[in-house]
Amino acid sequence: MAMNKVKINSDVELKDRLVAINRVTKVTKGGRTFTFAAIVVVGDGNGVIGWGLGKAGEVTAAISKGVEAAKKNLVKVSLLKGTIPHETEARFGGAQVFLRPAAAGTGLVAGGAMRAVLESAGVKDVLAKSKGSSNPHNLVKATIVALSQLRDAYTVAQTRGISLDKVFRG
Repeated sequence: MAMNKVKINSDVELKDRLVAINRVTKVTKGGRTFTFAAIVVVGDGNGVIGWGLGKAGEVTAAISKGVEAAKKNLVKVSLLKGTIPHETEARFGGAQVFLRPAAAGTGLVAGGAMRAVLESAGVKDVLAKSKGSSNPHNLVKATIVALSQLRDAYTVAQTRGISLDKVFRG
């Protein structure tokens, strides 16, 4: 399925959120060289989400590079009254995620990397489960794939060429 890519405007306020920092050591004849890799998620809290990976010699530089990479990689997702329109499941590498809509007031039942992605997207109520790998890189990517697969009833009706009433009543 095609991702709903979004171009960034200057008036859009994106909030960045750090998911994970990894210290990488390269051992050479001269000694050890430390670099940092940071995975960052950005979102406007209203259905626009993106992720980026930044690598640098310092943590702050790695985070800022990650934010810049995330702004170039934005996707629009369908939200419905603070939750998602329907259940979805997605996989990226060894990470598998499952998302289910929840009633208002349930809150965000998700852990770690999935929570960061869902909060940045603006999801308020959802039940989420990660299966398989807990690698934050693959969890972030799998969660964004799952969110980009979501379609609201209006889009389904347009795609099928039927009325909105027929989508709900069959």
